[in-house]
Amino acid sequence: MTVTVETGTWQLDRTASTVALRHKTMWGLVTVKGTFTGVTGQGEVRPDGSAVGTLTLDAASLDTKHTKRDKHLRSADFFDVENHPEITFTVRSAELRDGQTVHVVGQLTARGVSRPQSFTARMVGADADALTLDAEFSVDRAQFGMGWNQMGMIRGLTTIAATLKFTRTAA
Repeated sequence: MTVTVETGTWQLDRTASTVALRHKTMWGLVTVKGTFTGVTGQGEVRPDGSAVGTLTLDAASLDTKHTKRDKHLRSADFFDVENHPEITFTVRSAELRDGQTVHVVGQLTARGVSRPQSFTARMVGADADALTLDAEFSVDRAQFGMGWNQMGMIRGLTTIAATLKFTRTAA
């Protein structure tokens, strides 16, 4: 099935979108899961079919369902939300390939540190006025200055999973 996505401006539907993370802790015995409740974004589909855009997370909105842990994650040991309240992903290019596959190239910025990031997303729904993408990729938190690791408890990469629904704005 080939999908044609309309050119123009697209806005993230905050109520139908989720961005979550998961990371192994306690020496790999426990997986910490959390969701960012403050997510905004927009994009533009160009006439050639490529897309650009930005996704912004309110770093303080991370909710792991554990108040003490959430406070620590907001501290200077991790996200340092007092000095870096937002996490952004700037899409430099997104291209639909092989039907439902979208190749995304961009830049992830957290704690004031920017790193290139590319991944494959999957278009799970699309019509003239809305499209939904599912994506999952891993990041090394130490590359963003989040190296806190008491007694070596935290190992491996952090996985980011997102379901993002965009709606086309009026021309």
